[in-house]
Amino acid sequence: MTRDFIHINDFIVLVEESRATKKEVDACRFEEPLIGVAFYGSGNVDLAVKYGQKAKKFHHTRGLALSFYADDNVEFEHTIFEDRNLECIVIATALRNLNQLPNQEGEIFKDLLQELVNPKDHYVEGPSFFMTPEMAQIVDSIFGNQYSGKTKMMFFRSQITALLSHFFGQLALMHHSDSKNHYHQKLNEAKDILLNNLENPPSLKELSEQIGLNTTTLKREFKAVFGIPVFKYLHNERLSTAHKLIQEQNATVQEAAWSVGYDSLGSFSNAFEKKFGYRPSQIK
Repeated sequence: MTRDFIHINDFIVLVEESRATKKEVDACRFEEPLIGVAFYGSGNVDLAVKYGQKAKKFHHTRGLALSFYADDNVEFEHTIFEDRNLECIVIATALRNLNQLPNQEGEIFKDLLQELVNPKDHYVEGPSFFMTPEMAQIVDSIFGNQYSGKTKMMFFRSQITALLSHFFGQLALMHHSDSKNHYHQKLNEAKDILLNNLENPPSLKELSEQIGLNTTTLKREFKAVFGIPVFKYLHNERLSTAHKLIQEQNATVQEAAWSVGYDSLGSFSNAFEKKFGYRPSQIK
């Protein structure tokens, strides 16, 4: 077992490597509360995270990138087998150092790892995923490093920075995807509310309150998804529905206008002609 601690700015980098001829168990813990990201290279070593009466176990760690918060009550236990070598890199920073991290790195932690910055237990697991090929290549290069002395430290510094950048880049993409899915759900909800209330639609403020988005976000995201502003969409749907009522259900022009919320036949006919190129009375 080799275990190297490297200090890069306010980050502590732990590089662990072990080759076993029989089953071995290796345990370690940190001396103070830390936020960290563990990157696992070759070998599917088992990991058990133990704290108090609780335990979290991982059985397929090869290629895993795992973020976490842990204090000094947490024990990390690796089970190493003959055919499962341990290659693990942990990049961590103490909670007290977050505000001192350079290049706004502390803000990145706070934005993308909020549950770790404000922990509610001795151990809190953050986002995890299996590394991209670029990240895996960096991990392999670190364990395959043949440099020594100052050159080795220069190499480590560049590779660790790149690895952490890739990790947060992937988190940002995941966060954006989650936000996008969240907005799509809210916008479909807004669309359904409009379609179900053509005769008496809610105001923009009322619609925003019903779906839980502010009016600025609603207007921006609605146009991005559906291609037109909220009330342009409502306007089109009201006229399209009126057209169907007249053509398919033999409604009178007045009945169709009232059904979609128009009080003035003149306004309805003008809007109808502007959209379809002919007046509603000409359908039949």
